[in-house]
Amino acid sequence: MEHNMTDEKLVCSNITKTYGKKEVLKNINLELEKGKIYGLIGRNGAGKTTLLSILSAQNPASSGTVMLGTEPVWENRKALDHICFSREISALGVNGQGNGYKVKDYLRAAAWYLPNWDKEMADRLVKEFDLDVKKRVIKLSKGMLSMLTIVIALASKADYTFLDEPVAGLDVVMREYFYRTLLEEFTESGRTFIVSTHIIEEASDVLEEVIMLDKGQIILKEDTQALLERAVHVSGKEDVVAAATKGLHCLHEEKIGRSKGVTVLLHEGEHIQGSAELSVQPVNLQQVFVALCKE
Repeated sequence: MEHNMTDEKLVCSNITKTYGKKEVLKNINLELEKGKIYGLIGRNGAGKTTLLSILSAQNPASSGTVMLGTEPVWENRKALDHICFSREISALGVNGQGNGYKVKDYLRAAAWYLPNWDKEMADRLVKEFDLDVKKRVIKLSKGMLSMLTIVIALASKADYTFLDEPVAGLDVVMREYFYRTLLEEFTESGRTFIVSTHIIEEASDVLEEVIMLDKGQIILKEDTQALLERAVHVSGKEDVVAAATKGLHCLHEEKIGRSKGVTVLLHEGEHIQGSAELSVQPVNLQQVFVALCKE
């Protein structure tokens, strides 16, 4: 089937989600552009899966709207044809009538449901991942279930494709293969991907922009490279560190005796000079995230 590409932005405005008295998402405003790989980073329970399920209309928001260009996403086939959320398949969740489902049945259902399904790509990935299509889904290991969700996400060819913890259960070789395949598909197609993960460091090279979610709120959305260029860890004697970082955006600080370490997010025109008494070191994406969450 010919793929009708969309260049429209996916925008959510004032999204909240409550379950009973618990507010899982609080007033989320987010704009996703076509042709980027976003990383959605957050601790377990931060609301990542809930947000992705609302963006893909698998779950209604308690309030707020999600729009693809001028089209609302909720119960709107025109918009949803451009969106795929391949969520984690639980072997236990495939119960009742789905108990006998084999991998090939699952793929056939995906081909029927997803309008831009690329069977050739699905077949190639199944082969690369060494997935047994005759195996019942309930019998798959956690790693194999992850592979199945990845195959569905990539072969969906959806303009906006969301993957929720896709590398959970994959060994390091398969994780490497997944990120390489994701980059190849992104380069070739210009699709937009959101990869939700808490295995942050190995994904950071792939993620063009990072969205950090904590306790149901977006605490940061920024170009990954730009963020890492302005984040530093400053350490030394407490008074020296305090003087060097005065007036700057300091995140989490740690004190050990008379020494102090602090993560700093520098703004344009700001810099800190290292010296014999002051250590200024770059930090990685995981360290920035941890510092922000502890703030």
